[in-house]
Amino acid sequence: MDLGLKGKRVAVTGGSKGIGRAIAQGFAAEGASVSICARNADEVAAAVAALKAKGVKAFGKALDVADGPALKHWIAASAAELGGLDALVCNVSALAVGDTEESWEKSFRTDMMHTVNAVGAAVPFLEKSSSPSIALISSVSGFEVDFAAGSYGAMKAALIHYAKGLSRQLVGKGIRVNCVSPGNTYFDGGIWQNIEKNMPDLFASTVKVNPTGKFGTAEEVANGVVFLASPMASRISGTNLVIDGALTVAV
Repeated sequence: MDLGLKGKRVAVTGGSKGIGRAIAQGFAAEGASVSICARNADEVAAAVAALKAKGVKAFGKALDVADGPALKHWIAASAAELGGLDALVCNVSALAVGDTEESWEKSFRTDMMHTVNAVGAAVPFLEKSSSPSIALISSVSGFEVDFAAGSYGAMKAALIHYAKGLSRQLVGKGIRVNCVSPGNTYFDGGIWQNIEKNMPDLFASTVKVNPTGKFGTAEEVANGVVFLASPMASRISGTNLVIDGALTVAV
């Protein structure tokens, strides 16, 4: 299926590894130009080179998305480099699981406010697009209460609510907004690889409760994100796409 993304221009936060990189590569495979950001300059440079190798225009910048001014500057620079923006994907998470003041602060500044700031900076560019969209990456922990209840789960739940509200607020500008909530996703350098090494009992019990008997991949999540952001999903806005292998049980 041709998703109609060839020549589109996409900005992805946290696009140097894991789910974010798979999303960026998914867009590039469809012929879209891609801009990414992440904290590690070397990883950003490597990811940008890999995107360019797919024959598309790519741009990247090293920054901490919790730095609002730097994030907004990257959005503007992305639009300048790519010639505008058609889609924004807010993917970064602090992964701050816990119930301490520090975990709440990190989750709010990184998960929530980076999304709010990125959306605010991108909307003026998106409203000039013929098929604009925004995708926010949440989690099944924001959809159901699990071991990550506390700062992480609460902020992920807030993102689902924020996406729904934005879908109504921006519909007049033609901007679609959706959320994607992955279940347990395994990739090199990811949180579940760390848990596998350091908390094997939690890792084993998590695999056991998933009906598929395995973790999802970053590419499986990316496929859903890329489709939702494409013109082929033109009637889909305000939804929360759960990609979890039938893990969650809420209706």
